[in-house]
Amino acid sequence: MGIDELYPPDRLIAAQRATAAAGLDALLLTPGSDLRYLTGYDAHAGERLTCLVLPAEGEPTLIVPRLERPAAEAAPNTGVRIVDHVDGSDPYPLVVAALDGPVAAVGLADRMWAEQVLGLRAALPDAAQRLAGEVLRELRIRKSPAEVAALAEAGAAIDEVHLRMGEWLRPGRTEAEVATDIAAAIRAAGHVTVDFVIVAAGPNGASPHHGTSDRPIGVGEPVVVDIGGTMASGYRSDCTRTYLAGGSAPADFLDYYAVLRDAQRAAVEAVRPGITAAAADAAARAPIAAAGYGPVFLHRTGHGIGLDGHEEPYLVAGNDRPLEAGMAFSIEPGIYLAGRHGARIEDIVVCTTDGVQQLNTTPTELIAL
Repeated sequence: MGIDELYPPDRLIAAQRATAAAGLDALLLTPGSDLRYLTGYDAHAGERLTCLVLPAEGEPTLIVPRLERPAAEAAPNTGVRIVDHVDGSDPYPLVVAALDGPVAAVGLADRMWAEQVLGLRAALPDAAQRLAGEVLRELRIRKSPAEVAALAEAGAAIDEVHLRMGEWLRPGRTEAEVATDIAAAIRAAGHVTVDFVIVAAGPNGASPHHGTSDRPIGVGEPVVVDIGGTMASGYRSDCTRTYLAGGSAPADFLDYYAVLRDAQRAAVEAVRPGITAAAADAAARAPIAAAGYGPVFLHRTGHGIGLDGHEEPYLVAGNDRPLEAGMAFSIEPGIYLAGRHGARIEDIVVCTTDGVQQLNTTPTELIAL
C-alpha cells in the first residue's frame, strides 16, 4: 500500500469538480480529516491559520504558518502551491488573493474553529458560507481499495491488543490501571495515537461512553473494553469486546449476552449493497427487542470510520441511504442495565460488491479471564 495509492493526486481534481457541481466557488479547509484526505497533510490545528484554498477552477493554494512550511512540503500530496505567513501578519488577505477574484459561496471545513470562520467571513463579506462536507462527504464515504487495506491494517492491530487482554484485566485492578496498559499496547501494535480506551466494569458497563475510573474490578464482573487508535496512514481502528473478570457471571447477563451476540452477527450478515443503513440497524435491533431488551439498546448500531473515528454512513433508524460497496462502518449493538452491568460487541466491516468483509476477527464469545 503505497502512499500515492492512499492519497492519490487526482483527489484534488475530483474535489474541484464536485465543488463546482455543488454551486460553490471554492472549498476552504483548515486542519482536519478533509484537508488530510485531499493532500495527505496531517496539519497541526492551532491559532495560526493553515488553510487549503481549493477553487472550483484554478490552482489550489495551501496557506501555512512559515514555521510549519517544511512539514507541509513533506506531506504526501502537497504538490500544490504553498504560501506562508509570518507571526504577527494577517493571513486572511492571502486567502482572498488565492481565490483570484470574487466568490459568491464557499464551503468551510465542517469542524473549522469559530475564530477562523469569523475571520473568513470578515475577509469575504459577500460570500455565503456553507459546509464543505456537502461536497467531500460523497467523495469520502466510499473507500478505495487502498483505504480498505489501511483500515484492515488498523483492525488487525487493534485485534492484537484484544488478544492480550488476559495480561492486564483481572479482579482487584482498577479500570484506570488496566487502561494504562491497554494504551501502551495500542501504540506497540502500530498505532501512532491512542484515540480512546473504555474499560467499564460492573455497573460502569451500563454507560456506553463511560471511559475509566479508579474503581477496582470485581470478581465475576462483566467488563466492556472499547478501544481504538490512529495508524501512521491516518486511518483508524475501533473494536469492542466484553470480558468476564474471573468468577461466575450473573445469570441474566449470560442470557442477554447470547441475545447480543446473535444480534451483532445478524447485523453483520445483513450487510450488502442496496440494503439501507436503517435496515442494517433494524437487523441488530430486532433480536434485542424480541428478547425484551429493546429499551436498553441505547444507541445506533454503527458509524462510518476512516480518517475520522465517526463519519458517514450512520446505521440508525431513519437513515434510508442504501449501503454501497466501499462503505466502511462499525456494527456495535449493546445492552445496558443501569446500575448493574452492560455489554457491547463491535466489529468494523466493509460493504463489498456482493456482501460484507469483516476487518476485526477476534472471537465474539464471552471470554472469561
